[in-house]
Amino acid sequence: MRRIGIYPGTFDPVTRGHEDIIRRAGALCDRLYVAVAQGHHKQSLFSLEDRLDLMRTVCADLHGNGEVIPVAFDGLLVDACRQYRASLIIRGIRSVADYEYEHQLSGMNRHLLPGVETVFLITTDRYSFVSSSLIRETARLGGDVGELVHPYVKNFLTVKICKDC
Repeated sequence: MRRIGIYPGTFDPVTRGHEDIIRRAGALCDRLYVAVAQGHHKQSLFSLEDRLDLMRTVCADLHGNGEVIPVAFDGLLVDACRQYRASLIIRGIRSVADYEYEHQLSGMNRHLLPGVETVFLITTDRYSFVSSSLIRETARLGGDVGELVHPYVKNFLTVKICKDC
């Protein structure tokens, strides 16, 4: 039996912290779907298509993992779990505040789809302060985020921010 996981997020943009979770989750799964959410509840800097393109590039550079497949999804995560036959939901935790929110989400997901387990991975210390919103804001203000995102993401982010200036 294959273990299939799904790691959902808006990934606006994907960060080195996300990459770290993807690498580690890939070791837990035979197949990991990195599910890029439409994110209706958030105002995204990048379009869904752009975020999916960024994720494909980042995932292509992740060697040594099981199968890692970026996909787009819209709607309930449990519907994506059904579609991809995922038995694990992977979530990264940076802080106690993240845990409180993620605990609520995992409870709702378990209520809606009892056969799926949520696995929390604690973010590696060196990325514990990194969030997509902080990356966007720092880049907008001219800060160097190069160590915190993949080079392709940094270039894409720089072009997008300069275009919007």
